[in-house]
Amino acid sequence: MDQGTRVEIAEVLLGAYLSRKPVEPLTEQYDGLTVGDAYEIQLLQVARWTADGARIKGHKVGLTSPAMQRQMNVDQPDYGHLLDRMFWPEYDPIPLSGFLQPRVEPETAFVLARPLRGPGVTVADAIAAVAFVLPALELIDSRIREWKIGLADTIADNASSGGVVLGSSPAALSAVDLRLAGCNLHKNGELVGTGACGAVLGSPLRALVWLANTVGARGVELEAGQVILPGSVTASVPVGPGDTVTATFAGLGRVTARFEAGEQ
Repeated sequence: MDQGTRVEIAEVLLGAYLSRKPVEPLTEQYDGLTVGDAYEIQLLQVARWTADGARIKGHKVGLTSPAMQRQMNVDQPDYGHLLDRMFWPEYDPIPLSGFLQPRVEPETAFVLARPLRGPGVTVADAIAAVAFVLPALELIDSRIREWKIGLADTIADNASSGGVVLGSSPAALSAVDLRLAGCNLHKNGELVGTGACGAVLGSPLRALVWLANTVGARGVELEAGQVILPGSVTASVPVGPGDTVTATFAGLGRVTARFEAGEQ
């Protein structure tokens, strides 16, 4: 795909943020859209956002659990960028008017104490780089109509990123076995999902290693202080104004997000 077409697709997605109207699946509109093209399209949008003053505060890995791969009909992980404006304080109402098709998923967030740069990052390197881990809720969203996405669609759309709520109970990696830690997801007091962190590629740490090596091959370093979301441990759940979602992780505590209809 030529660069002019990539720029055109990036503008289509940027326009969806402004119009708050989803677009038709990109893979149906543009023949030959590859994963490589999609990452270039994602970066074109990130460049626009950072030129307008946004700051990159971390990355997310998506589609790491069988539940999410089945739900989104894909067969491999992807990654996107987390910007400063995507982070919401726990319990503060999150206005949904700026989102198109919001869903929530529970994750364990890594906060880095030191940089990670691949390729060649090992699990031991990843463990040494993590300052602490937090319970988290990711608010995912899609600029693609009715979530009719293939892998290239979601990658181009910044891995369907929307927002992040971090819990306030940091834990050292040595204090919890992330492979075995279970999670209960409640929406408005009703249990809507259960899972274990091992659903994320066997361990969320493997998602961190995958991310460091994948972005490292593109010349990107994961920086100290950045937040890394390794992927959901359950299928995502849709949310609307008035909803409250809480994820409770064994050994990590809980995190809660509230949603309202107001403007961002």
